[in-house]
Amino acid sequence: MLIALCIDRLFGWPDFLFRRFSHPVVGIGQLISFFERNLNKTGWSSSLRMATGLLTLIFLMTGLTILGFLIVLAIPAGTLGILVTSFLVWPFIAAKSLADHVKAVAEPLKTNDLPSARQAVSMIVGRNSDNLGSNDIARAALESLAENTSDGVTAPLFWGVLLGFPGVLIYKLVNTADSMIGYKSERYRDFGWASARFDDLINYIPARLTSLIYAIISRNTLKVLRITLRDASQHRSPNAGWPETSVAASIGVKLSGPRIYDGIKTNDPWLNSDGRNPTGHDLFSGLRLFDHFLWAITLLLLSCSVISFA
Repeated sequence: MLIALCIDRLFGWPDFLFRRFSHPVVGIGQLISFFERNLNKTGWSSSLRMATGLLTLIFLMTGLTILGFLIVLAIPAGTLGILVTSFLVWPFIAAKSLADHVKAVAEPLKTNDLPSARQAVSMIVGRNSDNLGSNDIARAALESLAENTSDGVTAPLFWGVLLGFPGVLIYKLVNTADSMIGYKSERYRDFGWASARFDDLINYIPARLTSLIYAIISRNTLKVLRITLRDASQHRSPNAGWPETSVAASIGVKLSGPRIYDGIKTNDPWLNSDGRNPTGHDLFSGLRLFDHFLWAITLLLLSCSVISFA
């Protein structure tokens, strides 16, 4: 996991590899789409669609678990095996990609280029970005940075440390399924319920671990912890509120709050409500905090490695 993280931090997933081989997560997404097209018929009853959604998740988890263990059995022992496993895990870590996407929002915001900033933020958030102001764009990007620190970095590493390469595969399957069919829309509410609930379960510990690390590396750990414990549970997600609140409190901004989804204004409470509205400059502060987070988790993995070899 340590080597995989280091490779990702250096190279990400290069464009030439994507153009030639695409990406493993794309393949996982195509599998999910195939089952969704064939087992999520609009004319079926709600209970039947919930059942087919659950069976789809179980079938794909079982298949990828078997595939993962077969791959592990084929990997040689020793140093070569460690390197091979590291390269297998590498595509499923998204640290560099996440930083690059947020930086792509921060740069145009710095020059008040709102059309470019809106286009960039639309690549990392689900809400409509066409009419977002500069503060809303910065808020959306910071929320994505915080939540995806857990989803794209901590969680795959956490499950990889516990269960090896099969653990990483299963995590990415569930997380990808949640991002594709876990919405509470008319089409996905029933079919995607199992994926959404299981994603909440497997992200429970990684989200709180991410939050704790962000608090530890902040300038005022006790204050950040106090605000996080006070506000995190107010988020609509059982997990996303934890890293979001810790990042908000660390930088001194407020996140979440009212926003418009599908033309409907929500009344979500603010996280760190005493903070200021985030700006483009706060995005750069968030990126620096994220870089410190990556160094912290690298040191944590290095310590685990030393202990395991000892």
